[in-house]
Amino acid sequence: MRVSILTREYPPHIYGGAGVHVGQLVPQLRKFTESVDVQCMGEPRDGATAHAEDYPAGANAALRVLGADVSMAAAIPEVDVIHSHTWYAQFAGIVAGHFQDVPHVVTAHSLEPDRPWKVEQLGGGYRVSSWIEKTAFTQADAVIAVSAAMITNITNAYPSIDPARIHVVKNGIDPEEFKPDANTDVIDSLGVDRDKPIVTFVGRITRQKGLIHLVRAAQQFDADTQVLLLAGAPDTPEIAAEFDGAFAELNKTRSGVKWVQEMLPRASVRQVLTHSTLFACPSIYEPLGIVNLEAMACEIPVVASAVGGIPEVVVDGETGLLVPYDPAQAGDPEFVKGFEEKFAENVNTLTRDRDRARRMGLAGRQRCIDEFSWEKIAQETVEVYEKAIATHDS
Repeated sequence: MRVSILTREYPPHIYGGAGVHVGQLVPQLRKFTESVDVQCMGEPRDGATAHAEDYPAGANAALRVLGADVSMAAAIPEVDVIHSHTWYAQFAGIVAGHFQDVPHVVTAHSLEPDRPWKVEQLGGGYRVSSWIEKTAFTQADAVIAVSAAMITNITNAYPSIDPARIHVVKNGIDPEEFKPDANTDVIDSLGVDRDKPIVTFVGRITRQKGLIHLVRAAQQFDADTQVLLLAGAPDTPEIAAEFDGAFAELNKTRSGVKWVQEMLPRASVRQVLTHSTLFACPSIYEPLGIVNLEAMACEIPVVASAVGGIPEVVVDGETGLLVPYDPAQAGDPEFVKGFEEKFAENVNTLTRDRDRARRMGLAGRQRCIDEFSWEKIAQETVEVYEKAIATHDS
């Protein structure tokens, strides 16, 4: 079987979960297929054919993505199946699938209808991205959901999709890449006290990641608890300004708050996680959440919102603690306040009981090893390809 993977991100230049997913999946797919071609966007890099997002010059970013997609579709060699990741690459998958008359598989890392705040970031480009995603999903020979929870989201957003074409293949983790790191050079360079509790967040400054809720919740953390935010790449100036204000307010009321704005290498993140007391994931939307797996693989527990696929990763009371969150009540100040208070309460529960936190961390790593290996995920993905080929040819 010859496969072409279409993606915007590809190592070493990745910024989100979809890029991590593709970077981990491709080497494993090569164990079970004849060949794996990779088409990505951005500057040239080893292991993939890269396409610049520079045409038409001066156009909206979403339109320049379409220019890269056409270039990508033209560069795909003769293959048996095309697999696209995120709307950025799905237009290329649509075009190439029709051009070569081969099945097109899409992975639902997230859904545009579930992220209406992206209109702040993309403007009219959000309508373009939404149209591309809808077309790709409704025409695809197979749709891969990264969690069971995503099936409901997919069928709600695109009810015309035959449920038989939707397959759950969860995201994974490489426990040899993310594992405890006893070194302390990176964590010490950040100026935290390893003898006091450390609550760490890793992610972008977006509505989706709910970082504003964590900053507000941190007002209620115990006085000796430190807050370490590895957070950058705000979606918009407005989101950046909102977070700046909340962070400044937090800094007025407590010490031990650190904000690292540059993106640290993955090896550095691994060390930071290892020496943290717990990982905080206040997302208001999360199809699965690879970052939670990365934290668990480093043997720390997770305090997270119980949205999307997170409960399929974090076992409440065993590998961390979950906080209920209802997106439908996001506009209710009292509900949001209650969510932030409960989040703080769960954080304090674990920072006050380091032995319990340690037991949860050990259980979390074991869960990563048992349930989320990339080799297993690659095998399940190939099975989806085989079904898509059979369906396409029938």
